[in-house]
Amino acid sequence: MVLARVDALTPTPDDLMRFGANNAEAVLGGHEWFRILSAMFVHVGIVHLGLNMWCLWNLGVIGEPLLGVLGMFSVYLLTGAAGNLLSVAVNFYTGASGEVGAGASGAVFGIAGVLIVLFSNKRLSEPRPGFRGIPLEDLRAIRRSVIQFAVLNLVIGLSTNVGPLMRGIHMADVHIDNMAHIGGFTSGLAIAVPLVPRMTSGRERYLTRQKMTFAGAALAMALFGYFLSHLQ
Repeated sequence: MVLARVDALTPTPDDLMRFGANNAEAVLGGHEWFRILSAMFVHVGIVHLGLNMWCLWNLGVIGEPLLGVLGMFSVYLLTGAAGNLLSVAVNFYTGASGEVGAGASGAVFGIAGVLIVLFSNKRLSEPRPGFRGIPLEDLRAIRRSVIQFAVLNLVIGLSTNVGPLMRGIHMADVHIDNMAHIGGFTSGLAIAVPLVPRMTSGRERYLTRQKMTFAGAALAMALFGYFLSHLQ
């Protein structure tokens, strides 16, 4: 975007749309479904990008050992897409189809949701071949910190909106898409549940469960998108 001479601090809604931001009218009316994915790579300026990258870095440091590189990337895409889908649906049905949303925060909340569930598995404290185990106190501390991060940021996003909570808002020129946050977070919680029983069952069984879970999540979102496209 910067190479295309877009303002690095305050890109306009038109700039964001040109580079793939999310928008219910474009997705449902213009059939531009690619925005469900592309929007999570578009940010409202360099500050917005920096904050999301900082969050992803911190969550990634503790999440990658449990999910792997491909697992983390899959969770990023799936939960980010789920958040954007919910945003499109809610904006469409509340008459806010013109809202423009962008950023990785839906995926950030999604990863947080996944980690909250995964770190509830007390068997991670048990050493086994190739894995030292995580002390139970550390498991609880990490999970507690992720919960605090998610709750605090959800509360900040919701409390800044004195109007209808279902709509994105603007505060200090920053678009807060509450539905993308909620959609990402809840989808992260849901995706992680089937993974827990296989986390300590051996690498191959765990990877197989990951693939099945991620494929099921992708199918569920595709069906939800299909349902949305036929309810206009």
